Amino acid sequence: MNKDKLEDALKNENPESPKVNKEMEIGFHQGALNTLVNERNELFRMIKQTENVMQAHMKRLEELGIKIKFSDDKKE
Repeated sequence: MNKDKLEDALKNENPESPKVNKEMEIGFHQGALNTLVNERNELFRMIKQTENVMQAHMKRLEELGIKIKFSDDKKE
């Protein structure tokens, strides 16, 4: 996605179509940002819930004598 091309996406090449005024475009972008912020926040909540469930499973496995080791390190 090319963020510099958002303006082009809003342009209407049809001369009979109404033009988008500045206030409408501002409202469009503000609405889009509000929606995206809410979606991002929901993703963070989902990640947190998933992490909590994973931690509970790992804790129980350790109680059962199974050691869990995740390698997040990138090997060179």
